[in-house]
Amino acid sequence: MGKIIAMAGKGGTGKTTIAALIVRRIKEKKLGSILAIDADPNSNLAETLGVKTTANIGKILDAISSNPDNLPAGMAKERFIQHQVQAAIQEEDGFDILTMGKPEGPGCYCYVNNVLRGVMANLIKDYDYIIIDNEAGLEHLSRRTSRFADRLIVVTDSSSVGLKSAKRIIELVKELKFEVKKSLLLVNRFNKNIAEEKIQETGLDYLGNLPKDTGIEQLSLEGRSIFELNSQAPVFTALNLLGDQIWKPN
Repeated sequence: MGKIIAMAGKGGTGKTTIAALIVRRIKEKKLGSILAIDADPNSNLAETLGVKTTANIGKILDAISSNPDNLPAGMAKERFIQHQVQAAIQEEDGFDILTMGKPEGPGCYCYVNNVLRGVMANLIKDYDYIIIDNEAGLEHLSRRTSRFADRLIVVTDSSSVGLKSAKRIIELVKELKFEVKKSLLLVNRFNKNIAEEKIQETGLDYLGNLPKDTGIEQLSLEGRSIFELNSQAPVFTALNLLGDQIWKPN
């Protein structure tokens, strides 16, 4: 079974960039096969990885909903959807990527999550690492998009609001009885010391911090891939020091 590394956190903390950096580092270290899943309806992971996606789960479900009579004869709807989702996985250089997207037509978005969970149950058998970039906030947790993770990395900034958001996330994880082997707090764009009691109050194990990196900001402004970031960049160097806690076997 593959190792699932799921990202969570409030909007604007940089979790998508960190997810992309983790994909890059696992690829460069040649630790195994990688599936990156962009489970955020406001999909940015592919772009951050320098990938142009042509299909996503939302579009697939829209097409099926608009043309229900186009299902192959004798094939159950769920099986057909799973086949289409498998076909939507894009093979890139050193990793694959699957984008969730969001249906534009009428219908319950919860169904998308149900499909994703079903597909993931099979996909985790085919990859060594599954990196999931969840949407900001708590909604994806309450919908149970991710029921299991080897690592849940809750990304925050140094602010009181960010730390309180991290605390709410892990409280909801426990309330919904998710299977998470390790829940880790990662402070991004670190710019001030945080009192130890503030970290303890979140209920998360402290992974560490990453510095603000102007190189990443420039790449984002120019719409360039995280693979173009200098390997000696401060944030990349800092992530390497934390890496064993993220991607090493339990």
